[in-house]
Amino acid sequence: MLVLCLALAPALLPAAAAHAAPDVTAASAPYATAADGTPTVRLSAKEAGKGGTVTVTGRGWRPKALLTLLICGQNMIGGTNSCANGDGRAVTTDTHGAFHRKLPVAEPPKPCPCVVHVATVTGAAADAEAAFKVAGHPVAPLPEERTGGRLAVLAQPRLTGSSGLLTWFGAPAQRELRATVGNLGSAPAKDPVFQVGTSHGVFAPEWAEQQWRGTVPAGKKAEVRLPVELPAGAHGDYLVSLKYGGKVLVEQPWGVGRPWGVTLFWVLLCIVVPTAVFRIGMALVDRVRPHGPGRGRSEGRTHPAARGHAAGRRSGAAGTGQRIRNRTPRARDTAGPGTPGDGAALPWFTPDTAPSTTTSTERPTSKGSA
Repeated sequence: MLVLCLALAPALLPAAAAHAAPDVTAASAPYATAADGTPTVRLSAKEAGKGGTVTVTGRGWRPKALLTLLICGQNMIGGTNSCANGDGRAVTTDTHGAFHRKLPVAEPPKPCPCVVHVATVTGAAADAEAAFKVAGHPVAPLPEERTGGRLAVLAQPRLTGSSGLLTWFGAPAQRELRATVGNLGSAPAKDPVFQVGTSHGVFAPEWAEQQWRGTVPAGKKAEVRLPVELPAGAHGDYLVSLKYGGKVLVEQPWGVGRPWGVTLFWVLLCIVVPTAVFRIGMALVDRVRPHGPGRGRSEGRTHPAARGHAAGRRSGAAGTGQRIRNRTPRARDTAGPGTPGDGAALPWFTPDTAPSTTTSTERPTSKGSA
C-alpha cells in the first residue's frame, strides 16, 4: 500500500499545481498594472442596488495619501458634477500605497454607464476608475463631444510673469499659464473653452472659463496661454488647475509671497495715529492752560497791554520817589567843608553831618527844666 501511494504521488502533484495556478493568476490579475507604478482599483462586485455597499480595493497609490471614492454617472464626463458627492467616502493609503474601503451605493445625478472614481485630494494628481452598474438606475448614451477635438497636455505647464510693487501692497497677483496641448481626436478643435481654477490648501478650486482663440488641428499641438489672477491680498501656496471637457488636464503649484507692504502700513498706522493724537491733545492743553507773567512762550515778548501796565507802575514809582526827595534835605545844603556837592543821589546823611553823641549841639531845654 505504501509503495502504491509513493508511485501515484508524482502524478497527483502536477494536477494539483495546475488547479491552483489559475486561482493565483486570477487573484493577481487586477493588480497587474500596479507593478509599473500606475494606481489600480478593484471592486468586490460589478453591480449593486441603491442602499447596498461595495468594497473598493486599490494598490499602487502614493503612501499615506488621502483619497476620495465616488460613484459617478456618464463615465464622469462632466467631472464631479455627475457624481454622488454626498455619499462619497475618504480613505488614507497605508505605507505600501494600498487601501481597502466600503462604499455605499447611491444613484448619481447623471444616468449610467457609471464608474467608481478614486482620486487624490492633496499632492500630485492621480486618479483611477472602475466600471460599475447601479441596479435600477437609468442608462443613457454618452453625450457627443461638442468641440470635435480631444485635447491633452503634452508638456509640463509654466507660470510666467512677475509681481510688481503694487502686489507688495496687496494688489491681486497675476500670472500667465502656458501649456502645450495636443489634439488626440480626429477633428480640429476650434476656439476651445478651458476652465482655469485656483485652490488654496484643502479647499476646492474656484473655476473660471477662459476661451483660447485659435485652432488645434487633429494630430497637431499648440501652445495655450491663459491669464490667471488671484484675489487681492492672497498669499501662500496655491494650485492652478486646467480643465477641458470636464476633465482636469494638469495642475501647477504657485507660491505667492506675503504682501509685507500691508503689514508695514498697519504698523506705521499704529505708531503715527497715537502720536498725532498726543500732539494735538498737548497743543490744546497748552492753549487752554493759563500762563504766569514770566512763563510761557511769550516770555521774550511783552503784550501791549502789559507794557502799558508796566509803564504806569514805573511812572507811579517815579512820582513817589520825587515826593520823598522833596521831603529830604538836599545833600549839598547839609554837606560840610570838603564834601563834594555834586548832583548825584546821596544818602540822607553824610558822614560829616550824621548825628552823634560827640557833637556839641545845644539842644533846646524843655520848659521848666533847670
